[in-house]
Amino acid sequence: MLDPQAQTLLQLMVERGIPAFNAQTPVEARQAYLTRKGFTQPDPPAVSHCHDHLVLLNGVNIKIREFRPDGATAVEVLPALVYYHGGGWVIGDIDTHDVLCRQLCQASACAVFSVDYRLAPEHVFPAAYDDAQAAFQWVAANALSLHIDAKRIAVGGDSAGGNLAATVCLGARGGKHLPAFQLLIYPATLMYPDTQSYRDNGEGYALTAEVMDWFMDHYLPSRDLAHDWRASPLKAQSHADLPPALVLTAGFDPLRDEGRLYADALSAAGGSAEYICFERQIHGFITMGRVMREAHTGVAVCADALKRYLF
Repeated sequence: MLDPQAQTLLQLMVERGIPAFNAQTPVEARQAYLTRKGFTQPDPPAVSHCHDHLVLLNGVNIKIREFRPDGATAVEVLPALVYYHGGGWVIGDIDTHDVLCRQLCQASACAVFSVDYRLAPEHVFPAAYDDAQAAFQWVAANALSLHIDAKRIAVGGDSAGGNLAATVCLGARGGKHLPAFQLLIYPATLMYPDTQSYRDNGEGYALTAEVMDWFMDHYLPSRDLAHDWRASPLKAQSHADLPPALVLTAGFDPLRDEGRLYADALSAAGGSAEYICFERQIHGFITMGRVMREAHTGVAVCADALKRYLF
């Protein structure tokens, strides 16, 4: 059964004629996504510190927003989460996910660094991956001046951001800095999937298969690149020697099965992977705490995992 609050939201979207993202230009879709957050997201919780760093990565300036939890001093050494926002690699930014990052910061008592990676179609694959990896490495390399513990840095993200968090872990294996934990919230792990959830939930639950194809077509210059692990982390040759993970999915989400498959792949390779499915929810629910009670439960589950693995 679909969560009644999710059902109400979907009906309201139909009644108000909210256009699908693939019926708009990327620029229009970005503005619509930013505007819509005010109707579904809760008020932003206070934090002790919020500061934007402008960091030269891959030859371009990338904005990274730092949050420190209420009660933490500016110089207290904290564990950290490097967070990548969702939005299909095409929409979303650190403003659309400001509330979620504040919630995770406060509830976990971790510092959070939210990454404004480059978006498609202006910057196609692998630009988002390159920025995500470089941002994690920058945070880890500058741990001392950022007053965080280099050995306790997690990566996380929702949807496309979950995809980036997973690929950052894959790409960091064998390097100087490896994330201590990966928080994957309904992650996209397989480009152009042929899964049961993609077929069952591909229409009628806000995120459709058509919208996902629109996102992926903008992100990948060629569909042949769908086999690259930096695009489809589920297709990596090995999932061994990766950080422990929490993979969280939603029952009425086209991406549900590829999230479960990724958790299974991590477990099969000998890693530590927890898997939780919010069976009655839709994609994107965790940012919708103004209209869905289970969003707060989802945030609490994520924050609890961060505390267990980083403290």
